[in-house]
Amino acid sequence: MRALVTGGTGFIGSNLVDRLLADGHDVAVVDDLSSGHNRSPHASLHVMDIRDPALVDLAQTWRPEIICHLAAQISVRRSVADPRTDARANIEGTINVLEAAKRGGARKVVYASSVAVYGRPAVIPVPGGAPTDPRSPYAASKLSGELYLATYRALHGLEYTALVLSNVYGPRQSPQGEAGVVAIFTDALLSGKPTVVYGDGTQTRDYVFVDDVVDGFVRACGTAGDGRRFNLGTGVQTTDRELHTLIAEAAGAPDEPRFEPPRPGDLPAMAVDPAPALDGLGWVPRHDLPSGLKATIAWARES
Repeated sequence: MRALVTGGTGFIGSNLVDRLLADGHDVAVVDDLSSGHNRSPHASLHVMDIRDPALVDLAQTWRPEIICHLAAQISVRRSVADPRTDARANIEGTINVLEAAKRGGARKVVYASSVAVYGRPAVIPVPGGAPTDPRSPYAASKLSGELYLATYRALHGLEYTALVLSNVYGPRQSPQGEAGVVAIFTDALLSGKPTVVYGDGTQTRDYVFVDDVVDGFVRACGTAGDGRRFNLGTGVQTTDRELHTLIAEAAGAPDEPRFEPPRPGDLPAMAVDPAPALDGLGWVPRHDLPSGLKATIAWARES
């Protein structure tokens, strides 16, 4: 299989590239290197913005069978402060990826969506097919991407699968920025720096290990799940305070976070039901949080 991965030097994208290469596929990576830096010497790297018209030219020349689209503006707060830039990256960029897929003869696009599309869900874990309720420009742009996928399928027969990712963690995740609390806690606790828990520590999230997410992408590259959205998560809620304790224990560090006021806009709870992904993709999360954290901390110690 010939696969093109956008955002392929980033956290999830680089892990996906390595898995595709290990499985014997030909891989091309498109990345502007604005945040990612994990480059595989065995994949062809094309440094460009996903909005660049040259992406269409690349697809017409390279002729990928599958495009895994992970490149995105991922900061919710940045999207609120600058919604136009968010829309240009996540909506205009996705349209350009779809045009590249169409003109390059790709069969399918596998798209990284986000739990943000669900807003404040009425039921947790969020079931498959739950109503969407975007509460930020970022969420709106990711949901717009899903709508464009469906539109290109209807107009041009371009298949897609949208994967709604819960809180992904694991090796290569950067501790910089607002995303990646596992990476943030791990980096701080291993280096003896202070840690912060916002609110009273009871906020929950659904943490899914990056290798499991990669497996979901690989499975979606086939014909399974055509034209559907799937949740990739564990369905298990972990509080911020519980997470800090688990990481501190695994890192051999004091479990003594500082508590600060909750941040505006943070959801009190989130988890997604992965059951439809089992039926549609044959996918289940294989790593529980303690084993995933052990692997993450081992990588952080060596990096």
